[in-house]
Amino acid sequence: MINITLNHVEKLNAKMNEAYKQLRTNIIFCGDDIKTIAMTSCMANEGKSEVSFNLVKSLAETGKRVVLVDADIRKSVLFSRHQPDKVVNGLSHYLAGLEKLDNILCQTNIKNVYMIFAGKSVPNPSELLSSSKFSAMIASLKKVFDYIIIDCPPLGAVIDAAVIASHADGAVMVIENNRISYKTAQKIKGQLSKSGCRILGAVLNKVDLDKKGYYGKYSGYYGHYGGYYGGEE
Repeated sequence: MINITLNHVEKLNAKMNEAYKQLRTNIIFCGDDIKTIAMTSCMANEGKSEVSFNLVKSLAETGKRVVLVDADIRKSVLFSRHQPDKVVNGLSHYLAGLEKLDNILCQTNIKNVYMIFAGKSVPNPSELLSSSKFSAMIASLKKVFDYIIIDCPPLGAVIDAAVIASHADGAVMVIENNRISYKTAQKIKGQLSKSGCRILGAVLNKVDLDKKGYYGKYSGYYGHYGGYYGGEE
C-alpha cells in the first residue's frame, strides 16, 4: 500500500455537507448487503466524480473504511483534480498485469479514505474491466473495506459502466439538474438495469438547495435523491 497526500480537497459548505450526509444515510439504509456501489451518469461533466469523492469522505466520517476506485480509465479526472503528492500507477496497470493490487492501493491523508486511481488511459477499457482480474480485485477489496465506491464512465457515452455495474451490489446515477431529460435518464436507467445490478437511486446534481420542488422531475422511478451545488465531472 502507498501513502499519499491529496493536495487539493474542496471544503464543503454546511448545506452541501448536510446533503452528502443525507445521501450517506440513504446508502446505509439500502441494507448491509450493499457494499460495492457503482456511480455513473448519462453524460460527461454532470459531477459524477465529485459526488463519488464526497460520498466516500462522508462514509469515512462514520468510521467506515472506504475505498474509491477510479474506473473511468478512458477519461479520468480524479488524479489531476486532487493532486496527490506522488505519481502512482493505477487500475489499468493492474488489469493489464503490470502491477499487483497492493502497489496501486493508496492510503490518503484523509482518515479512512483510500483510493485506486485510473492509471494510464488504454484503448480497450471494456475488455480489461470485464476480465477476471477486475472481479478478483473487487472480491479482495471487500475483505478489507466496509464500502467500495466505483467511479464509472458516463453510461450515455460508453458501455464500461454497465460492465462494471455487473460486479457491484448497487448503482447510483448522477443526473445534472436542467440538463438531462426524463427520456434520456429513462434510457440510461434501462441500460443499467440490463447489467443485473440493483439501481439504488439517483443524485440530482447542481441544484440550488435554497429552492424547493427539485424532486418532481424524476421522482417517479428513483428511490433516493440528494441535491447538491455541483462542480465539474
